[in-house]
Amino acid sequence: MPRSQNKLARLAKERRDRAKANGFEAEPTVEEQLARIEDDIRRLKVEFDIYFNGGMKRPPYDTKLRVESHLKRLGDDRTLNFAQRYHFNTLATRYASFNQLWRRILQDREEGRGAAGNIRQLSREPAEPFQKAEFACTDVKHDVRTVKGVYDALVKAKRNCGESIHDLSFAKFHRLVMERTEAMKEKVGCDRVLFSVDVEGGHVSFKAKADK
Repeated sequence: MPRSQNKLARLAKERRDRAKANGFEAEPTVEEQLARIEDDIRRLKVEFDIYFNGGMKRPPYDTKLRVESHLKRLGDDRTLNFAQRYHFNTLATRYASFNQLWRRILQDREEGRGAAGNIRQLSREPAEPFQKAEFACTDVKHDVRTVKGVYDALVKAKRNCGESIHDLSFAKFHRLVMERTEAMKEKVGCDRVLFSVDVEGGHVSFKAKADK
Protein backbone atom coordinates (compact mmCIF):
# COMPACT_ATOMS: atom_id res chain seq x y z
CA MET A 1 0.00 0.00 0.00
CA PRO A 2 1.40 3.47 -0.92
CA ARG A 3 2.65 5.59 1.97
CA SER A 4 -0.06 8.23 1.43
CA GLN A 5 -2.82 5.61 1.73
CA ASN A 6 -1.20 4.19 4.85
CA LYS A 7 -1.26 7.66 6.35
CA LEU A 8 -4.91 8.22 5.41
CA ALA A 9 -5.89 4.86 6.86
CA ARG A 10 -4.01 5.64 10.06
CA LEU A 11 -5.65 9.06 10.37
CA ALA A 12 -9.09 7.55 9.77
CA LYS A 13 -8.46 4.92 12.45
CA GLU A 14 -7.27 7.60 14.89
CA ARG A 15 -10.42 9.61 14.20
CA ARG A 16 -12.62 6.58 14.88
CA ASP A 17 -10.70 5.77 18.06
CA ARG A 18 -11.09 9.34 19.34
CA ALA A 19 -14.80 9.29 18.58
CA LYS A 20 -15.25 6.03 20.48
CA ALA A 21 -13.22 7.35 23.42
CA ASN A 22 -15.55 10.36 23.60
CA GLY A 23 -18.63 8.18 23.54
CA PHE A 24 -19.49 8.73 19.87
CA GLU A 25 -19.63 6.22 17.05
CA ALA A 26 -17.66 7.44 14.03
CA GLU A 27 -19.58 7.83 10.77
CA PRO A 28 -18.66 4.96 8.40
CA THR A 29 -16.89 5.92 5.19
CA VAL A 30 -18.65 5.62 1.82
CA GLU A 31 -16.59 2.54 1.00
CA GLU A 32 -17.62 0.95 4.30
CA GLN A 33 -21.27 1.74 3.59
CA LEU A 34 -21.03 0.24 0.10
CA ALA A 35 -19.40 -2.90 1.50
CA ARG A 36 -22.14 -3.16 4.12
CA ILE A 37 -24.88 -2.84 1.50
CA GLU A 38 -23.22 -5.48 -0.67
CA ASP A 39 -23.02 -7.87 2.31
CA ASP A 40 -26.63 -7.13 3.27
CA ILE A 41 -27.88 -7.86 -0.26
CA ARG A 42 -25.96 -11.13 -0.24
CA ARG A 43 -27.39 -12.01 3.19
CA LEU A 44 -30.92 -11.07 2.09
CA LYS A 45 -30.65 -13.31 -0.97
CA VAL A 46 -29.59 -16.23 1.25
CA GLU A 47 -32.50 -15.56 3.64
CA PHE A 48 -35.01 -15.49 0.77
CA ASP A 49 -33.51 -18.75 -0.53
CA ILE A 50 -34.07 -20.30 2.90
CA TYR A 51 -37.63 -18.94 3.14
CA PHE A 52 -38.71 -20.12 -0.32
CA ASN A 53 -37.31 -23.57 0.42
CA GLY A 54 -39.31 -23.85 3.65
CA GLY A 55 -36.56 -23.08 6.17
CA MET A 56 -38.18 -19.88 7.52
CA LYS A 57 -41.78 -19.16 8.53
CA ARG A 58 -41.95 -15.63 7.17
CA PRO A 59 -40.09 -13.62 4.52
CA PRO A 60 -37.02 -11.70 5.76
CA TYR A 61 -38.73 -8.31 5.67
CA ASP A 62 -36.56 -6.84 8.45
CA THR A 63 -33.39 -7.41 6.44
CA LYS A 64 -35.14 -6.16 3.31
CA LEU A 65 -36.15 -2.90 5.00
CA ARG A 66 -32.60 -2.42 6.28
CA VAL A 67 -31.16 -2.84 2.78
CA GLU A 68 -33.66 -0.39 1.31
CA SER A 69 -32.94 2.12 4.08
CA HIS A 70 -29.18 1.96 3.44
CA LEU A 71 -29.72 2.25 -0.31
CA LYS A 72 -31.93 5.30 0.07
CA ARG A 73 -29.56 6.99 2.49
CA LEU A 74 -26.49 6.52 0.31
CA GLY A 75 -28.42 7.25 -2.88
CA ASP A 76 -29.30 10.71 -1.51
CA ASP A 77 -25.64 11.48 -0.79
CA ARG A 78 -24.51 14.02 -3.40
CA THR A 79 -20.87 13.89 -2.29
CA LEU A 80 -20.20 10.50 -3.92
CA ASN A 81 -17.44 10.57 -6.53
CA PHE A 82 -17.74 8.83 -9.89
CA ALA A 83 -16.37 5.45 -8.76
CA GLN A 84 -18.51 5.44 -5.63
CA ARG A 85 -21.66 6.39 -7.56
CA TYR A 86 -20.93 3.70 -10.15
CA HIS A 87 -20.51 1.08 -7.43
CA PHE A 88 -23.71 2.24 -5.74
CA ASN A 89 -25.71 2.09 -9.00
CA THR A 90 -24.42 -1.44 -9.61
CA LEU A 91 -25.62 -2.55 -6.16
CA ALA A 92 -28.96 -0.77 -6.56
CA THR A 93 -29.55 -2.46 -9.94
CA ARG A 94 -28.65 -5.86 -8.50
CA TYR A 95 -31.05 -5.37 -5.59
CA ALA A 96 -33.87 -4.20 -7.91
CA SER A 97 -33.41 -7.32 -10.05
CA PHE A 98 -33.57 -9.64 -7.04
CA ASN A 99 -36.50 -7.71 -5.56
CA GLN A 100 -38.50 -8.09 -8.76
CA LEU A 101 -37.91 -11.85 -8.72
CA TRP A 102 -38.84 -12.18 -5.03
CA ARG A 103 -42.03 -10.19 -5.57
CA ARG A 104 -43.01 -12.39 -8.52
CA ILE A 105 -42.45 -15.61 -6.55
CA LEU A 106 -44.45 -14.28 -3.58
CA GLN A 107 -47.29 -13.31 -5.90
CA ASP A 108 -47.23 -16.74 -7.54
CA ARG A 109 -47.50 -18.35 -4.10
CA GLU A 110 -50.40 -16.13 -3.08
CA GLU A 111 -52.24 -16.95 -6.29
CA GLY A 112 -51.51 -20.68 -6.01
CA ARG A 113 -49.20 -20.91 -9.01
CA GLY A 114 -46.10 -23.10 -8.91
CA ALA A 115 -42.84 -21.21 -8.48
CA ALA A 116 -40.26 -23.99 -8.56
CA GLY A 117 -38.65 -22.62 -11.69
CA ASN A 118 -38.34 -19.17 -10.17
CA ILE A 119 -36.90 -20.57 -6.94
CA ARG A 120 -34.15 -22.31 -8.90
CA GLN A 121 -33.19 -18.94 -10.36
CA LEU A 122 -32.33 -17.74 -6.85
CA SER A 123 -29.43 -20.17 -6.54
CA ARG A 124 -27.26 -17.94 -8.70
CA GLU A 125 -27.42 -14.79 -10.77
CA PRO A 126 -28.12 -15.48 -14.45
CA ALA A 127 -24.89 -15.60 -16.41
CA GLU A 128 -24.76 -13.49 -19.54
CA PRO A 129 -22.60 -14.49 -22.50
CA PHE A 130 -19.19 -12.93 -22.02
CA GLN A 131 -17.37 -11.22 -24.86
CA LYS A 132 -13.72 -10.25 -24.72
CA ALA A 133 -13.24 -6.73 -23.38
CA GLU A 134 -10.26 -4.50 -24.15
CA PHE A 135 -9.30 -1.15 -22.66
CA ALA A 136 -6.48 1.32 -23.31
CA CYS A 137 -5.36 3.63 -20.51
CA THR A 138 -2.65 6.27 -20.22
CA ASP A 139 -3.24 7.57 -16.69
CA VAL A 140 -4.34 4.61 -14.54
CA LYS A 141 -4.31 6.65 -11.36
CA HIS A 142 -6.76 9.34 -12.52
CA ASP A 143 -8.71 7.63 -15.33
CA VAL A 144 -11.12 5.97 -12.90
CA ARG A 145 -13.80 5.46 -15.56
CA THR A 146 -11.56 3.22 -17.67
CA VAL A 147 -10.20 1.27 -14.70
CA LYS A 148 -13.78 0.75 -13.44
CA GLY A 149 -14.67 -0.66 -16.86
CA VAL A 150 -11.80 -3.13 -16.59
CA TYR A 151 -12.90 -4.06 -13.08
CA ASP A 152 -16.55 -4.58 -14.09
CA ALA A 153 -15.51 -6.75 -17.04
CA LEU A 154 -13.30 -8.85 -14.76
CA VAL A 155 -16.08 -9.29 -12.18
CA LYS A 156 -18.56 -10.29 -14.90
CA ALA A 157 -16.12 -12.81 -16.35
CA LYS A 158 -15.43 -14.34 -12.94
CA ARG A 159 -19.14 -14.65 -12.20
CA ASN A 160 -19.73 -16.36 -15.53
CA CYS A 161 -16.98 -18.86 -14.71
CA GLY A 162 -18.13 -19.37 -11.13
CA GLU A 163 -14.90 -17.92 -9.74
CA SER A 164 -14.88 -16.15 -6.38
CA ILE A 165 -14.99 -12.34 -6.24
CA HIS A 166 -15.19 -12.18 -2.45
CA ASP A 167 -11.86 -10.39 -2.01
CA LEU A 168 -11.96 -8.37 -5.24
CA SER A 169 -12.99 -4.85 -4.20
CA PHE A 170 -12.61 -2.00 -6.69
CA ALA A 171 -10.26 -0.10 -4.37
CA LYS A 172 -7.96 -3.10 -4.05
CA PHE A 173 -8.07 -3.77 -7.81
CA HIS A 174 -7.34 -0.10 -8.64
CA ARG A 175 -4.37 -0.08 -6.28
CA LEU A 176 -3.00 -3.32 -7.74
CA VAL A 177 -3.39 -2.09 -11.33
CA MET A 178 -1.63 1.18 -10.49
CA GLU A 179 1.34 -0.63 -8.95
CA ARG A 180 1.72 -3.06 -11.86
CA THR A 181 1.23 -0.35 -14.48
CA GLU A 182 3.90 1.89 -12.98
CA ALA A 183 6.31 -1.04 -12.85
CA MET A 184 5.55 -1.90 -16.48
CA LYS A 185 5.99 1.68 -17.67
CA GLU A 186 9.28 1.98 -15.87
CA LYS A 187 10.56 -1.31 -17.26
CA VAL A 188 9.36 -0.99 -20.86
CA GLY A 189 9.23 2.78 -21.21
CA CYS A 190 5.68 3.03 -22.57
CA ASP A 191 3.04 5.72 -22.05
CA ARG A 192 -0.08 3.62 -22.49
CA VAL A 193 -1.18 0.19 -21.27
CA LEU A 194 -3.66 -2.17 -22.91
CA PHE A 195 -5.86 -4.30 -20.64
CA SER A 196 -7.86 -7.29 -21.82
CA VAL A 197 -10.38 -9.53 -20.04
CA ASP A 198 -11.50 -12.78 -21.64
CA VAL A 199 -12.68 -16.29 -20.84
CA GLU A 200 -10.42 -19.05 -22.11
CA GLY A 201 -11.16 -22.72 -21.49
CA GLY A 202 -13.69 -21.89 -18.80
CA HIS A 203 -11.24 -19.71 -16.87
CA VAL A 204 -10.81 -15.93 -16.66
CA SER A 205 -7.85 -14.41 -18.47
CA PHE A 206 -6.75 -10.92 -17.42
CA LYS A 207 -3.77 -9.43 -19.23
CA ALA A 208 -1.97 -6.10 -19.33
CA LYS A 209 0.62 -5.21 -21.92
CA ALA A 210 2.53 -2.14 -23.02
CA ASP A 211 1.16 -0.19 -25.98
CA LYS A 212 4.40 0.80 -27.71
